[in-house]
Amino acid sequence: GALYRALEFDGAAIEALSVEGRMTIANMAIEAGGKAGLFAADAKTLAYTAARGRKDAPLSADPGATYERELTFDVSGMEPVVACPHLPENVKPVGELKGVTLDQVVIGSCTNGRISDMREAAEVLKGRKVAKGVRCIVLPATPGVWKEALKEGLIETFMESGCIVGPATCGPCLGGHMGILADGERASATTHRNLRGRMGSLESGVYLASPAVAAASAVAG
Repeated sequence: GALYRALEFDGAAIEALSVEGRMTIANMAIEAGGKAGLFAADAKTLAYTAARGRKDAPLSADPGATYERELTFDVSGMEPVVACPHLPENVKPVGELKGVTLDQVVIGSCTNGRISDMREAAEVLKGRKVAKGVRCIVLPATPGVWKEALKEGLIETFMESGCIVGPATCGPCLGGHMGILADGERASATTHRNLRGRMGSLESGVYLASPAVAAASAVAG
């Protein structure tokens, strides 16, 4: 309830936040210790679901609802942050991680594999090359996102940058396939968990980041 109330607190800020952005925050609310992360459905939400063949009704708290605790966060001017191994809450500003070298970068997953994420990563990668010795794997979240990325020329941008573009899949996020880490390897990923062994070897490390930070890290190495 506290997290929901905090996010609802500034109505203007929530209205400006994309539906994809709300999905990411709701997804990651559990990593912040919540039991669930909810956004009240507004006109933007309903337009988003209607475009995907769904007829939904607004969702909001009851009038006069009370909350155990209300939290407000000011993130204006905040530097991009990265969750370091081996817990999502082990967060540091990206500027403090200079000198950390990477073997792999994964852009995609349910958390950050939507078309807005693909565009964000492609904007950073356009005209640049993935650093030598780094595997950069791009995995759109759904077939629909994959086709839209192809239509917009994003797939071409990724491939020209030296990325490996795979199918719509969770891939290495859950240690499944396409990018399993070996002993001692480090990866930057837009996925949502970086527990020990999550993406392969127990001796590997995963740094969680946004699509823009992950793409820039692939270029920097």
